[in-house]
Formats: sequence, C-alpha cells, structure tokens
Amino acid sequence: MIVDGRVLREDFVPSEVVHRHDEVSHLSETIEPLLYDERPETAFLFGPTGVGKTCIARYTVGRLREQLPAVRVAYVNCWQEYTRFRVLYRLLEATDRSFDVHRSTPKDELFERLRRVDEGPIVAILDEVDQLEETEALYDLNRLGHVSLVCIANREEELFASFDDRVRSRLLAGTRVQFDRYGTDELVAILERRATEGLEPDVVTEAQLRTIADAAAGDARVAIGVLRSAARLADRRSDERITDEVLAEAVPNARTAIRRKTVEGLIEHQRVLYDVIAEAGEIAPGDLYDEYERRVDDPKTSRTLRNYLTKMVHYDLIEAVGEKRGRTYRLVDEGVR
Repeated sequence: MIVDGRVLREDFVPSEVVHRHDEVSHLSETIEPLLYDERPETAFLFGPTGVGKTCIARYTVGRLREQLPAVRVAYVNCWQEYTRFRVLYRLLEATDRSFDVHRSTPKDELFERLRRVDEGPIVAILDEVDQLEETEALYDLNRLGHVSLVCIANREEELFASFDDRVRSRLLAGTRVQFDRYGTDELVAILERRATEGLEPDVVTEAQLRTIADAAAGDARVAIGVLRSAARLADRRSDERITDEVLAEAVPNARTAIRRKTVEGLIEHQRVLYDVIAEAGEIAPGDLYDEYERRVDDPKTSRTLRNYLTKMVHYDLIEAVGEKRGRTYRLVDEGVR
C-alpha cells in the first residue's frame, strides 16, 4: 500500500507546494538579493505549529540553490541545538569546517572560524529559534556578512521579548512572513498530493481525506500523521484499502505518536516542568517553579521557564487555565482535541 514512505513524513519537502504560494513568493523576494551577491534582510516566519513554516523555508531555499549552487544551507533545529556553541557548530558543519572541533573548543574560536569561511554565502535556517537559550548566537551570525538568516518561530512578540536590546536592535528590521492555519480544503489538497505520491492508487477516498482534514483542525503535521498511521494499519492488516474503521483508529494513534515524539524532544528543564505538571494534575505557576527548583541542580530563571511553558502550550502539550494570578497549568486532554 505504501510505495514511498518518505512522502508520508512530516519533514518531507515536496517538489511543489500547494496553498502557500504567497508565502513562498514573499520569502523568495526576501532572499533574492543573494543572486546578485548582496545580503538579504533576516527573514522571520511566524505562525502556529503545523502550518508549513519549516517546509516552505526549506523548499524556498532549495529553489534558491538551484539558481545559485554556491550557497551553503545550514538547517538548525534550535529545540535540540539551543546553545551558541551548537548553532555555530552546525553552521561550520555546513561548510565542512567542523572536523577538528571538540566540546572544549571555545565558542569565540568557532565564531572566528566561521568568519574566515569565504567560499560563498551561507543561509542559516534557524527552526524553533524561540528555543535558543543563548540569543547572542543571533548577534554573532548577524555580524557575519556572508551569513543570511531565516528564523522560524510561533509568535513575534514572544520571540522578540526573549532578546536583549543588542540582538533586538539588530534584527528588528527583518522581513516577516505570517502563516495562518490551513483550511479544510487546503489540507485535503495537501493530503491528495501525498497520497498520490506515497500510496498505491485508490486506497483512500476523498471523503476519507476530508475526514482526516477535519480531525486535524488546520494542522498539516497531524493530518499527514493520520494518513501515515492509517496506511500502516491497513498494511499490517493486509487490507486492500484504508477502511473507515482503520481511519477511526488512526486519528488518536497519530495524535499520541506526535505527542510522544514532542515530549521526547523536550530539553531537560522542559521535561522536568512537564513531569511536575503531569504528576500534579493541575498546578499554579508558583508551586510549579518551587517544585522544579527542588528537582534540578542549576535552575533557569523565571523568564526562561515562562518561555518553556509558552512553547509547550504552542505544541498542545499543556494548557494554561485562567488569567494571571489565578492561572494554572495542566496537561492537554487529547480526547477534546
């Protein structure tokens, strides 16, 4: 039933994109100066999860490389690579200059190595850039004339609130590309393309794709995950097509798998917060911070913890209930999503 499993991955970048032409055009215009040996403005891609920000960034930069093969591209997921050292290291990897870098290598030395790279421009796609703990890495990269930034985050105000004045003043003039939730028809079109390329013919109906799109509520990540889960279930059962019964089982399975993957990707301090909330059921911020500080040796600041919690809210892991002083946190009930 599955003829190309890559197409059913959330991180697959298609040869053509649907329903994001305006966003592609906007980003293409922003990075176009590279074709004329000029440095573009920093590009910021904002929007909720599952709206195609990462896909469009990689697709658009890939099209640029077709016209300008000398461009090196460094993709950095700041959820995992959240320090200045790791960001600089990933960019050195893209230039094949990381072979003799060790954990003990000073960060300033990494910056100097990157500064001396002169084989051509580098485009750094910084995904989940609001997860960076050392935002001076952005200041570093902005100082390098041969490095151009494409930064991906959920909300502009929360991202810029995390910057110090020096970083904020450097990046404030960048271009913004805003992404909204997909509509049901748009998700159906995306799923149709994935089904055509990734599955055998006629194994899923348009009505079933619409059911998936409705269940995903504008989140392409969830929609593609449900389609993949349904195809795998049908395959294991040796069904010739995806049945409605299989689809009904695939929806919660896909959501559970996405949630598990997201939780596994939490960095140590986020995971502590998540575990405290899970154990408490529902907990006020003050009590949450106190318990967190009891469990870690080197606690983060309250501001950093608020950023962590906000990110987990964006990813539907937890929800904030109430306003300000009366606010509490609890895990999201998957059954109501």
